[in-house]
Amino acid sequence: MLYRTAGQFKTSYEADFALFPVKQDSILLAAVLVLAFVVFPLTANEFAFRALLIPVLIYALAALGLNILTGYAGQLSLGTGAFMGVGAYACYKLITIFPEMNLLVAIALSGFFSAAVGVAFGLPSLRIKGFYLAIATLAAQFFLVWLFEKWAWLYNYNASGAIQVPNIDMFGFTVAGPRAPAITQYYFVLIVVSIVTFFAINVTRGRIGRIWKSVRDMDIAAELVGINLMKAKLSAFFVSSYVVGVAGALFVFAWRGAAEPNLFDIPLSFRVLFIAIIGGLGSILGNFLGAILIVALPVVLGFLPDVFGVPISSSAVEHLNVMIIGALIVTFLIVEPHGLARFWAVIREKLIIWPFPH
Repeated sequence: MLYRTAGQFKTSYEADFALFPVKQDSILLAAVLVLAFVVFPLTANEFAFRALLIPVLIYALAALGLNILTGYAGQLSLGTGAFMGVGAYACYKLITIFPEMNLLVAIALSGFFSAAVGVAFGLPSLRIKGFYLAIATLAAQFFLVWLFEKWAWLYNYNASGAIQVPNIDMFGFTVAGPRAPAITQYYFVLIVVSIVTFFAINVTRGRIGRIWKSVRDMDIAAELVGINLMKAKLSAFFVSSYVVGVAGALFVFAWRGAAEPNLFDIPLSFRVLFIAIIGGLGSILGNFLGAILIVALPVVLGFLPDVFGVPISSSAVEHLNVMIIGALIVTFLIVEPHGLARFWAVIREKLIIWPFPH
């Protein structure tokens, strides 16, 4: 009933392939945007911003970058955390070398540094693929984290080896640093994530996205019909690493406030990979659904024992969180490999044809 399409007629191919072929989809998106831009800022507290809303957006953006490479172009990568680190360190150096630079400009430029590194480590994809490519990106992960530790210039020769985010103002508001309010940082992250997501939707739905999908499904056939595999694969690494680099800059400047090299180690790469798998590879919506589940799960597990009066230690909660995430990954790989996004697609289809059976 909610998705009844009676009276919605399509008279052209453009209407049939529109971003919102069903009017209710645009209404739902508008409701989500109202929640994000109006309701949440008015109702959320400091804890909700720091522990839920901001990390969900940043992890969703990082998973979006990985999804472009793996879900759309079919190139495996295990170095997402390191590419996030490249974006974070590049943004830090830009801000310290050019203190008057706008933070939004610095974050946008830092993505290009990550994209350049991603293309460099994506060159092996021209010769190898599958498991061997994953190992090559894993080598990039170890090398880049080692570089973050050993190249003291990256962290301005700080004795602690960490980068500290200074107080940064934009248009009269403090958007980064110890004095930055959580709601200001939330709006900053939300605007950046919205812009990059809009960009990603248009790219994946257009000519470049169709090229990536053809390479993902069968690269030999794609080459036979005239697709340049080198350009297709390297463009996927470029766009993916750019988005991941922007997510890494937001990760440090709009959430953590400081970072050491081990913050971008392999656990971060696997965390982003889990979000992409659970949310659904080859889906934009799935990145946000997976991020909501992965980020909210530890918070919910921390509250539930107190609600039911069950004494449980924080270490046990952490182990329980890892076990549940592992079980979810196995379950989705077996039951629904396309993740939470596919579940929503099935529900939407059933709502459209309700009350008739599928």
